Amino acid sequence: MNALNTVPQAPADSSTNLVDRTRWMAVGSLLGLIALSLVWELWAAPLRPGGSLLAFKAVPLCVPLAGLLKNRMYTYRWVSLLVWLYFTEGVVRAWGDRPPGNWLALLEVILCLLLFAACAWHVRLRFRNARDAA
Repeated sequence: MNALNTVPQAPADSSTNLVDRTRWMAVGSLLGLIALSLVWELWAAPLRPGGSLLAFKAVPLCVPLAGLLKNRMYTYRWVSLLVWLYFTEGVVRAWGDRPPGNWLALLEVILCLLLFAACAWHVRLRFRNARDAA
């Protein structure tokens, strides 16, 4: 075998490593959104003293957690759509709430953008890996 005829290739682990990173980035930002929703509405800046029922907005975020942990492609796809509802809430409340609520809303916006990017990137990488394997 001639050394000039060999083409250096990236290790196969690099693509799976990147897929794993996007998976954990999605899970982490989703857990961050759940925690933020609860802390925000029950303790840090609730709409009413003592907490508000708006804390229940964390419940729909708990549903996709199992699918993300099981690495189900369909879950990544629909979470990337669901997250825009929370993004919209964050933008509206960042504009209209007083501190510290507006800062928490900005944190919600950042976590939503991170979750969307992680889901979109994860889906794209998995499709690319499937195409390359075929």
